[in-house]
Amino acid sequence: MKPPVCDSPFDVAFWLLHRATEDGEYLQPQKLQRMLYLAQAYYGVASQGQKLMPCVFVTTALGPVEPSTWRAFERGRPNIDFQPVPQTQRHFLDSLWRRFGSHSVDYLTRTTVSHPPYQDALATGARAEITFDSMVAYYGRRPDDKDGSSLAEGDLPGAGDGRTAPALENVIRPEVMRSHKGKPVNVRRWMPTKRAGSPPGDGGKE
Repeated sequence: MKPPVCDSPFDVAFWLLHRATEDGEYLQPQKLQRMLYLAQAYYGVASQGQKLMPCVFVTTALGPVEPSTWRAFERGRPNIDFQPVPQTQRHFLDSLWRRFGSHSVDYLTRTTVSHPPYQDALATGARAEITFDSMVAYYGRRPDDKDGSSLAEGDLPGAGDGRTAPALENVIRPEVMRSHKGKPVNVRRWMPTKRAGSPPGDGGKE
């Protein structure tokens, strides 16, 4: 598995805080935790199993939490150094924010705790680790999955029965580039297609 893209979850946390401020929003500590969780999950899907941040998420009575950032931000913005998020990952995070940032912390909590990665970890006990592999497996499911839990295009996490989540292509915005004639063209970064049965991070390679 490739190393995480960012040096620390604090790098992503401060980026999200700044992005929320641009929208005139105070990002509550609990909402920050839900956004970090979704960022780690969906980036793992987009990158074929690479982590966005070197961290783990655990189950709590309040929802999925990354312990280090939760403790640091619990009483306000900490005075610590952080590194800028790489440009490619900024586009990813901006797409994630546009998809989920308008939702309340209650909505994001209610829906993420209803998903299998959280539920399966919670079944093993309090403060249990939510494995990265389980996050990638669930949020990376395809509409034609045969396990009876296929996704409806455009679903939000928790939409309907509370067990569905949007597919990656409904989360990440296409990047806008210009054609040779100067016209805007939507493009998506190419990702290798993963073979059925390949473990997370394998990318379908021999």
